[in-house]
Amino acid sequence: MKLCTVVTALLVVHCWPTLAQQNGAGLYVQSCAGCHDAAADQQGRMPGREALHQLSFEHVLQTITWGSMAEMTKGRTDEERKAIAAFVTGWNAEPAKAEVPAECAERPLSFSGALDGPRWNGWGADLNNSRFQPAEAARLAPDQVSKLQLRWAFGFPGAPSHAQPTVIGGVLFVGGPDSKVHALDAKSGCTIWTYSTEAPVRTAISFGQLAGSDQFAVFFGDGRANVYAVNAITGASLWMVRVEDHPAARVTGTPVFFSGRVYVPVSSFEETTGSRPTYECCTFRGSVVALDAATGRQIWKSYTIPETPHPTTTNAIGTQLHGPSGASVWSSPTIDVQRQALYVATGNSYSNPPSDMSDAIVAFDLKTGGMLWHRQATPKDSFVVACFGLDKTNCPEDHGPDYDFGQSPILVTLSDGHRALVVGQKSGVVYAFDPDQEGKVLWQTRTGKGGPLGGSEWGSAADQDRIYVANSDIRFLRDGTLRLDPNAGGGLFGLNLADGKISMQVPPVPCGNRDRCSPALSAAITAIPGVVFSAGLSGFLRAYATDSGQPLWEFDTARDYTTVNGALAHGGAMDGPGPVIVDGMLYVNSGYSRLSGIPGNVLLAFGVSGQ
Repeated sequence: MKLCTVVTALLVVHCWPTLAQQNGAGLYVQSCAGCHDAAADQQGRMPGREALHQLSFEHVLQTITWGSMAEMTKGRTDEERKAIAAFVTGWNAEPAKAEVPAECAERPLSFSGALDGPRWNGWGADLNNSRFQPAEAARLAPDQVSKLQLRWAFGFPGAPSHAQPTVIGGVLFVGGPDSKVHALDAKSGCTIWTYSTEAPVRTAISFGQLAGSDQFAVFFGDGRANVYAVNAITGASLWMVRVEDHPAARVTGTPVFFSGRVYVPVSSFEETTGSRPTYECCTFRGSVVALDAATGRQIWKSYTIPETPHPTTTNAIGTQLHGPSGASVWSSPTIDVQRQALYVATGNSYSNPPSDMSDAIVAFDLKTGGMLWHRQATPKDSFVVACFGLDKTNCPEDHGPDYDFGQSPILVTLSDGHRALVVGQKSGVVYAFDPDQEGKVLWQTRTGKGGPLGGSEWGSAADQDRIYVANSDIRFLRDGTLRLDPNAGGGLFGLNLADGKISMQVPPVPCGNRDRCSPALSAAITAIPGVVFSAGLSGFLRAYATDSGQPLWEFDTARDYTTVNGALAHGGAMDGPGPVIVDGMLYVNSGYSRLSGIPGNVLLAFGVSGQ
């Protein structure tokens, strides 16, 4: 009897992966295929099967158990979720194990004076979110850019990283899909400390000194709407708070540390989960939360939609629908020290009635959180992913074009002393708003066709003369597949801050014979004096002269890497975070699992040859 039990147990252990994949195939068709296997008219909003196959079993299981896809597997048992994860990953239940990371040699770690030295702090490098690094901090001249060479690579096991690094005091802080934040030596990549979080971290890291103490902390958010404060020297937890109870809430934009407070933008994945016909779409609304940096205590919370969502109608199968909803804040807030105001850009509405707070720039009072003004760019933009799916039951009637703002507004001072908030939109239009006249539109310029994955996506950059805007305009071949169109999208533009006229332009770079490629430039861009850096879905990172648009340097990131932490790593499509340039080094993530491009999972560090 014992022998039979042992034999049976062994058969289950060795055969379960195969059985799970077989069972998982049917469950996948029922719960997942409608989005992930859909034709190109879904605009590639969900990663295709090939991209899913590159992920680890653990990452997929986490995502469908309590992450962004949990609603799609609601009602499934734990074993059924494991079967789905086994099927889509090919039973990659054991992700590539990293060797013991290269630990840094013990040395005193101090951030005294770090805020006065070379640094890139948070998403936009400064409170204005300019994504412009001055010469004294960049320490990279235009004539040195062509000499950039790979110094080291760090791999994230099992999944791509969508988090941008922060570099300060010679330490690089970066969040990962492995539900960890890593502190690395910026020059060598060796590990100083690692901190575990409740969910993957997609935000950049904000660094600051706690008021009334000599303690330095880093602040960030995760995929479950938790916000953390961690000791920057030791990696010890200081506090953790959840800033939104809605089950679909998350933090994607980088929290901003300023004057003893942490300002947190809140977004959600209800735009995806709301597509399920039996889901009562939608009840989430974006917000900004102000926390005490020392304790995590909430000081104020202001919603982008003041009105609480309420029942409005029912869908075709009788599910109760709610509204208004949406207006997520996907990007990092911008701080206006002069007016003591905070500016955010909002996403689309999720349901009807559409809100006039969506696709808008919204100003809040820094002290109280009171709304000062708002200016909408695209009205009546109600949208959920179902609008591009096979089952459009929950798609709002007369749905909008999905033209939300995915990037932070940049606060600039014009040559005549006036100020402006400049920002690109997925519509393909770049705007300048007057922050001193309640967001009055100063100018608007079209740089792309626009679309759900079009126009300007994650981030623009601005120096004293221009705003630099990358164009996405991703398109897919109309052949019943999710293959990227290798001939559609792309282009880089420099617009005069004073009048919005295009004064510099780089044409799209063709893909050539590269498979799974698009010229689209979706990733955030970065500028230093005389140079603008842009990365795209092709996997190439390129640098151009800001005055002429002439190419200065390029690097193909889509390759295998030997990493400092021993993880198997590959570069691929580049989207979301942009390059970070500090003290003669350039850091950038490569590998994006969505949009049918080449997946990857690596953080790359470049330095100037000979230095």
